[in-house]
Amino acid sequence: MSEPAAERALTIYDTTLRDGAQGVGINFSASDKVRIAEQLDRLGVGVIEGGWPGSNPTDTAVFAELRGHRFEHAVLAAFGATRRAHVRAPDDPQLRALLDSGAPMVTLVAKTWDRQVRDVLRTSNDENLRMIADSVRWLVEQGRRVVLDAEHFFDGHRSDPAFALRCLEAALGAGAEAVALCDTRGGMLPDDIESVVRGVVSRFGRVAGIHCHDDSGCAVANSLAAVRAGAVQVQGCVNGYGERTGNANLCTLIPDLQLKMGLPVVDDEQLRELTLIARDVAEIANVAPPHSAPYIGTSAFTHKGGQHVDAMVKADYTYQHVDPAVVGNRRETVVSELSGRATVLTKAAAFGVDLRDDPALARRVAEEVKQLEHRGYSFEGAEASFELLVHRARGHRAPFRLIDYIALVEQREGRAMVCEATVKVQIDGRAVHTAAEGNGPVNALDAALRKALTPDFPAIAATQLFDYKVRVLDGQDGTAAGVRVLVESGDHRRRWSTVGCSPNIIEASWIALADAFEYAIVQAAQEELDAGAAQAAGG
Repeated sequence: MSEPAAERALTIYDTTLRDGAQGVGINFSASDKVRIAEQLDRLGVGVIEGGWPGSNPTDTAVFAELRGHRFEHAVLAAFGATRRAHVRAPDDPQLRALLDSGAPMVTLVAKTWDRQVRDVLRTSNDENLRMIADSVRWLVEQGRRVVLDAEHFFDGHRSDPAFALRCLEAALGAGAEAVALCDTRGGMLPDDIESVVRGVVSRFGRVAGIHCHDDSGCAVANSLAAVRAGAVQVQGCVNGYGERTGNANLCTLIPDLQLKMGLPVVDDEQLRELTLIARDVAEIANVAPPHSAPYIGTSAFTHKGGQHVDAMVKADYTYQHVDPAVVGNRRETVVSELSGRATVLTKAAAFGVDLRDDPALARRVAEEVKQLEHRGYSFEGAEASFELLVHRARGHRAPFRLIDYIALVEQREGRAMVCEATVKVQIDGRAVHTAAEGNGPVNALDAALRKALTPDFPAIAATQLFDYKVRVLDGQDGTAAGVRVLVESGDHRRRWSTVGCSPNIIEASWIALADAFEYAIVQAAQEELDAGAAQAAGG
């Protein structure tokens, strides 16, 4: 068990709801932000920056919703700017909105780059220093905890280090409890960050925070360098959301700090929630994290190469730097042309088939996978098709067999397009012939096959198509290119994916659809057998 949050020397400051919301394609509603705030508190972050009250109706509504709300672990912060030039702090409506938000903490962004003071604020360095000190002092007098976001601090320190440091001094002298040093343009490297932060800590003590953007791909590394230099607050966003290339990714930073640097920032139980919370936030944002995202990605602990899988079976430390369960993820293996017998054994065991006593069959399956993938198949995202391949290699007989199908598309002037399919399949030695219409030829085939199978296999009625993807295998062949079709199907309890490949898109779609229905039938039959066995055992 990690130490309590109140005793930790390092605070995680989350700015997903403000900086993260500035990412392209992200549009949080007020209710979205409240839901994410609840998840962040569950994760155990120290500060949740709720947004900029008064700057837009959404953020104003968020603070109204959270007024008086007590988080279990986090403090709510309101974000805003220092007073305007030549305006008294009590008279600045933006500062008043921060106070009226009811947030116990206020984070003020201030210019610390002399060039920006001149070109953007259009005021003097001395007035900028007064703006910082006056704003911080007034909010502290009103009973608010204040953090200064020193915008463009590292650029400012490079341009005029004395002025940049005076900005920090003005905030701390007026009562700010911390100063977050911002790499706003995201162009710094870890050595630069560490050197400057070390100097700030040497001069002002343990009051420095770090806020990095990822424009040079170094946001996480820069944040870790700042911590090495003595920073006590780390700012970032879930899944690395944020403007341009994003902010430092807390889903990487938190486990790096805790597991690699030995700095407890959340409890062990909270760390085990990391993957789930990251994916929940991604679902709310409607922007899925990359499969390869460290720690929380679906591929973060997925092994594909046969040699790797074989080694992992023998010793799981060989190709994993941490136990995936520590961050709430899990180890996976995928089947591909790189797979060997060990991969086949591992994947077959995952769906309850033990092939250890039949190495010849395992080798035969591995070889068939390689041959199929050479033709364009891919089983990485089509686990159900791979499971059927194993069952067939063991003698499984398909519950239905295609006799023929016809798919028609007709378009005549002045009439709506007509798509129709007829399907003839063999079930228990008899031919079943059906027809159906659809909004396209694949939809019509789906409907016709469903109609043919449902009377004999009622489980089909509960299945539906969730996703349909087509990949052109070689664009140089133009419309004559082969295609790979991936179909995601499911019922009210689970989902599965199947694959088909052919130069003809209709044939590729048929193969994937037929596998999807066969898998549903096989699973239903297995569940019926399991239920019967359980009943017999209970009797």
